[in-house]
Amino acid sequence: MAIRSDLRNVAIIAHVDHGKTTLVDSMLWQSGVFRENQDVAERVMDSMDLEREKGITILAKNTAVRWESPDGPVTLNIVDTPGHADFGGEVERALEMVDGVLLLVDASEGPLPQTRFVLRKALHKRLPVVLVVNKVDRPDSRIAEVVDAAYELFLDLLDDPAADTAALDFPIVYASARAGRATLEQPADGTVPDNQDLRPLFETILSTVPAPSYDEGAPLQAHVTNLDASPYLGRLALCRIHQGELVRGGSVAWCRADGTVERVRVTDLLMTEALDRVPADKAGPGDLVAIAGIPDITIGETLADPDDPRPLPVIRVDEPSISVTLGINTSPLSGQSGNKLTARMVKNRLDAETVGNVSIRVANTERPDTWEVQGRGELQLAVLVELMRREGFELTVGKPQVVTQDIDGKLHEPVERVTIDVPDDYVGVVTQMLGLRRGRLEQMVNHGTGWVRLDYLVPARGLIGFRTEFLTETRGTGLIHHVFEGYEPWAGDLRTRPRGSLVADRRGAVTAYACFNMQERGTLFVKPGTEVYEGMLVGENSRPDDMDVNATREKKLTNVRSSTAEELERLVPAREMALEQALEFCREDECVEVTPAAIRLRKTILGQTDREKQRARARRG
Repeated sequence: MAIRSDLRNVAIIAHVDHGKTTLVDSMLWQSGVFRENQDVAERVMDSMDLEREKGITILAKNTAVRWESPDGPVTLNIVDTPGHADFGGEVERALEMVDGVLLLVDASEGPLPQTRFVLRKALHKRLPVVLVVNKVDRPDSRIAEVVDAAYELFLDLLDDPAADTAALDFPIVYASARAGRATLEQPADGTVPDNQDLRPLFETILSTVPAPSYDEGAPLQAHVTNLDASPYLGRLALCRIHQGELVRGGSVAWCRADGTVERVRVTDLLMTEALDRVPADKAGPGDLVAIAGIPDITIGETLADPDDPRPLPVIRVDEPSISVTLGINTSPLSGQSGNKLTARMVKNRLDAETVGNVSIRVANTERPDTWEVQGRGELQLAVLVELMRREGFELTVGKPQVVTQDIDGKLHEPVERVTIDVPDDYVGVVTQMLGLRRGRLEQMVNHGTGWVRLDYLVPARGLIGFRTEFLTETRGTGLIHHVFEGYEPWAGDLRTRPRGSLVADRRGAVTAYACFNMQERGTLFVKPGTEVYEGMLVGENSRPDDMDVNATREKKLTNVRSSTAEELERLVPAREMALEQALEFCREDECVEVTPAAIRLRKTILGQTDREKQRARARRG
């Protein structure tokens, strides 16, 4: 068994917003990737527009930095992974590429649900872990308590802590990623580490993460862990080489997921240097490379020696837990802003998404122009719809539903582990809200600072539409995080949205006069001048039932002057909803119309008479 001492492959994993991408920025600066006066955007690894807008990482990406160690220069391949639970498939693929992980934990918030998820995956693959307590300079940091909570999390996730003592013997690095400092000595709460750079972190990585090992003379084995595209080279397969050597222009055996083997040629070979991919003539064991020349290759397949093909196991990820129906735009206003309107275009785009995203599933429905799209969560599905919207598609998206399973003859549903941080004044109202959603309180911790942490297990369908109501009830102060936990027997009926909708009963432009009258009935989603149609939602009713309203009503003019004509009437600003909020708001008989220019809520059945007939049939049968 030989090793490559000049190489380390490490992934950075953590809960959302705990500082992964910021830490990568600092590592790039201190390894000399950028010039001192170079103008570089913050979170340079978040290259997608959506990532920058939302402030989260959506796609796992890798970079390579060089670090001068006492034994010579070492190349560090660093994989930056998403922190949101909905993009867990990206994390699972990233762990196939590396030999160790940096587990980042916020020095104030401590381990959260996604921390549990990513650590469970790393321990399952028996990867060595370096615990990085980040943001130690936060005024509300509580470093010692967070380290204790991390140890408790390790003990909870290890199948047999007595047998896995090596996993518990992890090094701890205290860091401030934004300041670019790290130390091995625990600093005082709220203070920046004394050390001036990240050298302790780099040295800990070199001593903890093992160098890639391989068998000398073994045939080629390279695992496809991700896909990308180049305008010049076509589809790129991102691979981790486990054994042997890949050569540009050489022939390899393409071991497909269905078990067939085909001889193909590698037309181009690229390796990562800093943030760029550069051509390479060959690559060896442990290298992370991109290859071109195989247009139909997919994630999880293997490139092997053509004379001795030995396929690696196909990558498997957790099953989806949330689904939406997605089809062409069928509203009266379709075709006004998008240029991709046909069912064939939508289907081709969804098929292309399933090739590069192993955690997305697409299934046919009874209608030829509508499909069921399954994913990890509402945010993941909303990101897919948002990307398609920006590409020019017009779509109709249904209310999110949970993906159920039949286990031992009983109906089971997905359950989420929820962590909530709220001021202690709101503990009662949050407990009541989750009680109505069949949530089970696992733990309650009072930090002694006026804030309380609640740990719940809640059916996933109980969380659909919960976030908006939660933020309203806690006056925007509450924090909520959740991650898929497993399947449990169906919990029974849950309380749906407590209020009904204001539904337009005709087509036309919204008038200010109509808005003055409607705002007394509830909260408006439209403003004067907005084009509406019959069946479109124009607001939320203050009562449980739906109400059909005339949003285009105009004030009748007369030649008689009123004594109150000069009184000023104030119009409450309309409530604007992002795509995720619109999907959360939907009831079972509602959907979202998505176009490049607008997001509109509407009834699935637009006609008022048709809806009445359907309700009558539902009451009879």
